[in-house]
Amino acid sequence: MNVLVINCGSSSLKYQLIDSDSEKVLAKGLCERIGAAGSSITHTPAGGAKQTWELPMKDHTAAVSYVIEKLTDEKVGVIKSLDEIDAVGHRIVHGGEKFAQSVVIDDEVLSAIEACNDLAPLHNPANLIGINSCKEIMPGVPMVAVFDTAFHQTMPAKAYLYGLPLSYYKDYKVRRYGFHGTSHSFVSKRCAQILGKDIKDTKIIVCHLGNGASVSAVKGGESVDTSMGLTPLEGLIMGTRSGDMDPAIVTFLAQKLGVSAEEVINICNKKSGVLGLSDGFSNDFRDLAEAAEAGNEVAATALETYAYRVGKYIGAYAAAMNGVDAIVFTAGAGENNAQVRALIGQYIGFLGTNIDPEKNKIRGEEVILSDEGSKVVTMIIPTDEELAIARETVALVK
Repeated sequence: MNVLVINCGSSSLKYQLIDSDSEKVLAKGLCERIGAAGSSITHTPAGGAKQTWELPMKDHTAAVSYVIEKLTDEKVGVIKSLDEIDAVGHRIVHGGEKFAQSVVIDDEVLSAIEACNDLAPLHNPANLIGINSCKEIMPGVPMVAVFDTAFHQTMPAKAYLYGLPLSYYKDYKVRRYGFHGTSHSFVSKRCAQILGKDIKDTKIIVCHLGNGASVSAVKGGESVDTSMGLTPLEGLIMGTRSGDMDPAIVTFLAQKLGVSAEEVINICNKKSGVLGLSDGFSNDFRDLAEAAEAGNEVAATALETYAYRVGKYIGAYAAAMNGVDAIVFTAGAGENNAQVRALIGQYIGFLGTNIDPEKNKIRGEEVILSDEGSKVVTMIIPTDEELAIARETVALVK
C-alpha cells in the first residue's frame, strides 16, 4: 500500500510517499510560500537528486496538484498515476479531548477538528485546508487524521488540570493537552523493543528536542505527563519559545513595552527561547554549540539554561513515575547535538545514567549512550513521525 503523508502549515506543505509494505520512503518534498510570490516545490525521489521548481501556488489545492504532478512525472516521479496512492495520512496538531486515537476522516471528524481551531489557531485551519485540498484532488481515496495531542489523552486529571477555577476546564476545556504525541509514541515503542521488554512493563522518559521541544513520561506505554500544555508554548525553553514562566510577566511586559498581551505572547512564541537568551544570535543549536565552543559566553549561557530546564523535567518525570528504565533523546538537537546531550547529562547522573562520552559523539543514529550495567539506559532513537502516521493510516484503512 502506498501512503501519502501530508503535513500542512499555513503557507507550506510537507509530504512523503511511503510504501507501507517495505516502509521505504519513495519520495518526499516541500511546497513553500503557498499563496505568495515566489512559491516553490522541492521534490526528492528515493535514490534521486533533490530538485526545486518555482511554480505559482495560489492555494493548497494548487500545491497538492503539483505534488501529484511530481510524484507521477516521467523523469522525477515514482508512481505512474494517482491511482497508485492508496491512502492519505494527515498530521493534525490539535484534537482536543475528542480524539484519543487516529481516525478515518469523515464530515463529523472535519467538524470536530474545526471545533478545535481556537486551541490551535495557527495549525488546525491549515490542516483542514490540506484535507479539503486532497479531497478535491483525490476524491474517494481514504484519508486518516493523526493527532499530535492524541497520545497524551491518557494523562490523568492530576497531570492535565491547571490550578485554575474548575469551571474554566468545564466550560472552555482549559487543560494540558501536550504535543509531539506521534513522535513520543513512536520513540517509546521502539525503546521498549530495544530494551527487550513488554512496553506495559516500562517507564520511559522521551526528550523530543527540536526547535519545538517537549519531554514526556511514558508509563506502561501510556503518556502520564508531558511538558507542553494548552498550547505548545509551555514547558521547555525551545528554539524561539519561552517555555515555563510566571504568567504575570505577560501583563508586566505589556505595560512596560506599551503593547497588547497578544503581542507579548507573540514575543514569547517567536522571539524568545534560546534565540532570545542568546540576544538574537540564533535559534539553531548547531550555531549555539559552535559559538559556545569558540568562547561566546552568551551562547554558552543559553545552552546551559536550556539543558538545565530539560534536566529538571527529566528529574520531575522520574518522580512522577516513581522510577525510570530509560531516557531517550530524539528530534534535531536530541539526535544530533552531542554538546546539548552532554550538558543535560550533568543533571541526570544521579539516576544512574552513566553516559559514555565517546558514544555521545554519535549523531543521528540509534545507539545506547550509557555504559553496560547502567541503572537507567540512555539512548538516541531517531524519530520518524511520517512513518508513524503511515502506520496509523494503514492500520485504519485496512
